[in-house]
Amino acid sequence: MSMRKEVLFALAAFFFLTLSAITAANAGENQNKIMTISKEKADVTGDGKKDLIVIKGLPYEEGTEFLKEIFVEIQTLNKKTIKIDVDSGFNPRVNFVDLNHDGIKDIFITVDTGGSGGITNHYLYTLKNLSLEDLSVPDPLVINSQFLDGYKASITIQDTGESYTFDLSNRADDYEKTGLYQKGKLSEPTELMVDSFSTLKPILMDNQYGLRGTQAVSGAYHADRIAIIESNWLYENGKWILKKTRVMENNPRIKK
Repeated sequence: MSMRKEVLFALAAFFFLTLSAITAANAGENQNKIMTISKEKADVTGDGKKDLIVIKGLPYEEGTEFLKEIFVEIQTLNKKTIKIDVDSGFNPRVNFVDLNHDGIKDIFITVDTGGSGGITNHYLYTLKNLSLEDLSVPDPLVINSQFLDGYKASITIQDTGESYTFDLSNRADDYEKTGLYQKGKLSEPTELMVDSFSTLKPILMDNQYGLRGTQAVSGAYHADRIAIIESNWLYENGKWILKKTRVMENNPRIKK
């Protein structure tokens, strides 16, 4: 082997060894950057004693609020630690409320996604008798929607069959400028923007705790808010049952 090739091989070996060392160092550094977001105490196992619930997160990079890893640790008095991993996001928080009505507080986790629609992700677990079970949360309402000629729009809530029509004539100038309408006629079939849950919070219903969700309905863009759809849910016989819906619109004129 020539002297030149020997030098090249030596340099390549040094490069890969250096790269491996840097990668290992970064891995250890990232591990050290795991943050404790909150610490709270609540009895979530049903033994009558408060457990320590700690939310931890790993920032995407130093100085940012976005957490690329989020997990909840439950530390029981018998020294057992149970870990719940959730999706990445912002501002993770936890509530303790008996949503499955078994007499023991459940673990309800909320994480902001940071998107323009203000969407939040939600997780629900029970730890009765130290057995972790995913109770899930209700799915958002399925809402069909469309713009109509004459600066109008309609939605139909599939879960209930209810339909609503909105008069959007006070936005005519804006819609004409964007090209959505041409002299009051819809340029092409266009659906509204229907978001997933922006909020999902525990509420008391009929002396039992349930969940209330809100979903935003927007027009040509997210800031073009048309309505907020509210839904109340109760956990019964192992599943979520829709109890009530309410449509709150941004215009004074609505036909049901």
